[in-house]
Amino acid sequence: MPLIETEDAARRLARAIASDLSLYNEEKIIQGIRNDNLFEVLTEEIEEGRALFRSRVAPALLARNFYDRALIDILVKSKGHVPSKLW
Repeated sequence: MPLIETEDAARRLARAIASDLSLYNEEKIIQGIRNDNLFEVLTEEIEEGRALFRSRVAPALLARNFYDRALIDILVKSKGHVPSKLW
C-alpha cells in the first residue's frame, strides 16, 4: 500500500484512528478524563494507533502532529460533558 502523501489524507487517517479508539474504549476514556489520567490509561491503545499512523503516512508529514491533534479533538474535546478537574 502506498504511503499517504497529502495533508488532507493524513488528517483523515489520524481522525479515523482516533475515532476507532473512542468507539472501542469509551468507558476507559470517560474514567481517564474523570481521574485526570486519560493518556496513562490509554497508553497502549494510543501507541498502537500511532504506529499504524506512522506506517501509513510519508515521513515528511509526521512533524505536522495530525495524530496528536486528532486525539485531542476526538478523545478530549468531544467529552467536554464528562465531569473533570480539568474544566
